[in-house]
Amino acid sequence: ARTHLEAFFAREVTSARRTVAEMAAPPQYAASLALIREAQVRIAPFAKVTPVHTCATLNALVSDDDVDVELYFKCETFQKGGAFKFRGAVNAVMCLTETEASKGVVTHSSGNHAGALALAAGVRGIPSYIVVPEGCPQCKLDAIATYGGVITRCRPTVSDREAAAAKIQSETGATLIPPYNFGPVICGQGTIGAEFLDQVPDLNVVVVPISGGGMISGIATAVKGINPRCAVVAAEPVGAAGDAGDTAAS
Repeated sequence: ARTHLEAFFAREVTSARRTVAEMAAPPQYAASLALIREAQVRIAPFAKVTPVHTCATLNALVSDDDVDVELYFKCETFQKGGAFKFRGAVNAVMCLTETEASKGVVTHSSGNHAGALALAAGVRGIPSYIVVPEGCPQCKLDAIATYGGVITRCRPTVSDREAAAAKIQSETGATLIPPYNFGPVICGQGTIGAEFLDQVPDLNVVVVPISGGGMISGIATAVKGINPRCAVVAAEPVGAAGDAGDTAAS
């Protein structure tokens, strides 16, 4: 009985040690505060530190007799390319090895990521191949072309977009840079949160517009890493067709 008991405890101790070792191992996430801080340094020569604006009129509208609210607006409209997307795109492009970069980058997008990636690729002097579905606004097409992107049109379905991008990849060897579900892109967008708290350290709540989720993933990682007490809230227009709320409810 004693031998069996000793064997039992030996197994339990070994199991416990294994569990502790597994718990001690660093989690392999797409983004972390450390990776976002690295991205800040990496993109600093290329991306703008965007301003934070305030508005006394809006503060008065959302305040009452009991609570004085101060609103701070992180103005990513002043980022290169006119949107926050340049942060993630240029971080991803600058993460490429020389061999990878020489073959260029590819993505499929009808929005700001398309122009941002073309602009970021131009900064590094490498080719960019942009798959754009039918129905994309002409101003977006003009921006992509101005930034040097090679445009391929396709039907407006996810499968057609992915197939066209895959074909370009196989022909050119270009690296696919997704618009949101990609670690370097998430970390690039996360620099917004780190930069915001550098500018306004005592924020209580950060409200982030959402679509694909890359920006809020990065911002939440940065904000919670710097100040765990600061809340991060996802926001989207009420009644917007095809938004995240519709997807979650379906």
